Amino acid sequence: MIRNYGRPFPAGIIYPEAVYRIKGMGKRLYLTFDDGPDPASTPMILEVLKAHDVHATFFCTGSKVLASPSLFAGIAADGHTIGNHGFSHLNGLTTSVRYYCSDIFRGRDITCSNLFRPPYGRLRVRQYRILERTMRIVFWDLMPYDFDRKLSPEYSYKILSQRVRSGSVIVLHDTASGSALIYLDRFIKKALEEGYSFGSVDDYLLHC
Repeated sequence: MIRNYGRPFPAGIIYPEAVYRIKGMGKRLYLTFDDGPDPASTPMILEVLKAHDVHATFFCTGSKVLASPSLFAGIAADGHTIGNHGFSHLNGLTTSVRYYCSDIFRGRDITCSNLFRPPYGRLRVRQYRILERTMRIVFWDLMPYDFDRKLSPEYSYKILSQRVRSGSVIVLHDTASGSALIYLDRFIKKALEEGYSFGSVDDYLLHC
């Protein structure tokens, strides 16, 4: 398996106007969490973030929001930004334009967010052009593959800590099966010690 830890390919070339890295805001990082809310992982992620007074962006899946509405409310209540990750977590490349966009619009209606991250980072040009009319599409600058069980948590942490840079939009996963929780506290402490601060994606959008 070939892993691309940086800007997703070919999205970074096809959709250069999407958000990947946020420059011009100083030594600032943007933690994002996909695929939640999850009854096992979300409360623990929120606890770690609260302990460091760090805010993040949660790209939530509509079906999981309906399954755990109180968790979803808790994310917002803690001051984190909500993003849309679709309703059914579809792969745009294997889904028709009409069905895919309908699923994403349903996710938007549930999350009440115009920030959208394509599941798997994959969608067709036509899908993108339709969705960008009303949504800000957010990819990432750094993915340490915390969801990949073939990658040890220590190696995933190494990728994250060595490749992070000012403005990095970091994608982690709000799932019980991922490894992010194993090193999230450690990573935040290290980043703060190195002079980084953390923000949510909409902090940037308010200033751009």
